[in-house]
Amino acid sequence: MNANNLKTLGRGRALDALRGLAILAMIFSGTIPFDNTLPSWMYHAQVPPPHFRFNPNLPGITWVDLVFPCFLFALGAAIPFALTRRIERGQSQLKIIMEICKRSFLLFSFAIITEHFRPLVINPDPGNYTWKLALFGYFLLFLMYVQLPKYIPKKIQHLVTFLGWTLGIIFLSKLKYLQDTKHHGFSLYRSDIILLVLANIVLSASLIWLFTRKNIGIRLCLLLPLFPLIYSFNNFGWNTQFLWNLPLMNGPMFLGIFDFDFLKYLFIALPGTVVGDWLLAWLQQENDYIANKWKRSQLWLSIIILFCLIFSIVSGLYSRNFTLMSIGIIVFALLTYFLFKHPANSTEILINRLYGWAIYSLIVGLCFEPYEGGIKKDSATFSYYFVTTAIAIFLLIIFMIIIDLLKSHSYLSIFIDNGQNPMLAYVSFGNFLWPIIALSPLKEPISQWTQGNPALGILKGLIYTLIIALWTSLFTRLKLFWKT
Repeated sequence: MNANNLKTLGRGRALDALRGLAILAMIFSGTIPFDNTLPSWMYHAQVPPPHFRFNPNLPGITWVDLVFPCFLFALGAAIPFALTRRIERGQSQLKIIMEICKRSFLLFSFAIITEHFRPLVINPDPGNYTWKLALFGYFLLFLMYVQLPKYIPKKIQHLVTFLGWTLGIIFLSKLKYLQDTKHHGFSLYRSDIILLVLANIVLSASLIWLFTRKNIGIRLCLLLPLFPLIYSFNNFGWNTQFLWNLPLMNGPMFLGIFDFDFLKYLFIALPGTVVGDWLLAWLQQENDYIANKWKRSQLWLSIIILFCLIFSIVSGLYSRNFTLMSIGIIVFALLTYFLFKHPANSTEILINRLYGWAIYSLIVGLCFEPYEGGIKKDSATFSYYFVTTAIAIFLLIIFMIIIDLLKSHSYLSIFIDNGQNPMLAYVSFGNFLWPIIALSPLKEPISQWTQGNPALGILKGLIYTLIIALWTSLFTRLKLFWKT
């Protein structure tokens, strides 16, 4: 298959929907009230109300703890799509490696610059001037990272990018962070931790996929030595000394950018690349005219049961009611197994295969659960990697059923649009909507309206999330993407 044909296949709308769900859930989790009016399962399990203090000994996960691994899994699954396009275009391996490094560098820069433009980072007690600075930072980010529609000449694209980076560098050189006692000006150590992890994983997972794309077994085997290396890293053994002695390395963290500890998330991203390989192979197949064997009622029932399965896993691990959780998982897993039996066409076969992979990952994760004092997001346990990978695959299957079997992608269009433009969605609340509200007369009425009322607090978060979703969807429809 040539590059032009591969290009028409796209990345798979179900994968975009999964990424969109993750990014919108991330926005919603950050806009709900933090005033002890909501139940503890509305927050990270290790940072519960009423004091929201981090407790690393508190086991369990909530829906909030699923957001990051789902996005990370989707990131890994998208790697085969992006790099295969380059391979099919005939690019050399050296050029592809350079492109991987370039993309990772841009994502590193996005992690650092975005954090510098955040209003509460500029000033923990922001006034009108700070909110205006945040809005201007949003405008600069747009110029720096926007990818214009292809019908616009390349010269204009290059001019916009050059203007954005020039103004961005000048702006960053002038900003002062007086509350930061160590770094009053620009600092590489001031960065968004989530984006920093993603940048590390993009670099490492992309290189691993490139060199193991023809052998999935070798790729997964790389996780075996990673397990003891990560767990021995903080004991200052030979691996720590090796990193300290590398040229240009200032200890195990290089200028606040590279951290060996971030590589533990390869336990989510690398299985994601395997799923990406399967999705890519499925998309590359010739048109499959075999009718669906699974009936519509059967498909809708499987969606409901998969949601029940996810609920059983998360609620059981959060409540620590393992007996009820085990019964729920066994019942719902068996029901789904029988519904997915005897696939007929390529889509049904792929879903059946994904389901088996998810169940295997879930079993491994649950076997690890007692280890390290129970499942936790922070610091992430091995149970967390495998269980959340399984849940991400279950959600991907649900989206594939809706989009590819039921042909009802319009139900998920807003998730798909946001999943295709996640960088824009990620910063649009903190640097766009929030400053606008803070500068408007609506700030005080909204605060008073929702104060002490959990239902209105959730409604406010939903409205904010919907506004960002529609805003991002608009840019996606206009073919204005933020890219690294």
